[in-house]
Amino acid sequence: MTVLALPAALLLGLGLYWFQPWKLWQNATVHESLPSAPSSPLTASPTNQAAPQTVAQGALISHEHTTTGTAKLIRLPDGSHTLRLENLDTSNGPDLRVWLTDAPVKEGTAGWRVFDDGKYVSLGKLKGNKGDQNYAIPSDVNPAAYTSVTIWCDRFDVSFGAAPLTPA
Repeated sequence: MTVLALPAALLLGLGLYWFQPWKLWQNATVHESLPSAPSSPLTASPTNQAAPQTVAQGALISHEHTTTGTAKLIRLPDGSHTLRLENLDTSNGPDLRVWLTDAPVKEGTAGWRVFDDGKYVSLGKLKGNKGDQNYAIPSDVNPAAYTSVTIWCDRFDVSFGAAPLTPA
């Protein structure tokens, strides 16, 4: 009996590490303000300061886990871009990432695994599974080349939820 206890404990430990089931009951809420470009003394007055512009947006749909909220591609006054997730509500999970992709958003299980088939760029780890959050888009990335966003579980190669980015 004791000969089996060590391998069983090892397998249990590895399974817990890999799946991290406790994250299903842990929430991380993030409330970030919309970023703005730093103002110079020449642009400090509210009358000549440009406002951030929504270039594209879409509603998040559920895939592997129930996911709601809005994804917005925003051009900041300095010409840089950010992806903003507003009112995000999804499950927590191991190794969740935010990706811009060129894949179409499909409903149901047909859409769960399509996002790594084409072109995609990771904007980093998901900051929280609830709330409002911003992800800077690197300056060498052309946001017009991407048509969707996904909350991607890198560990299991599956989308928790996704949104098409349609021009605003």
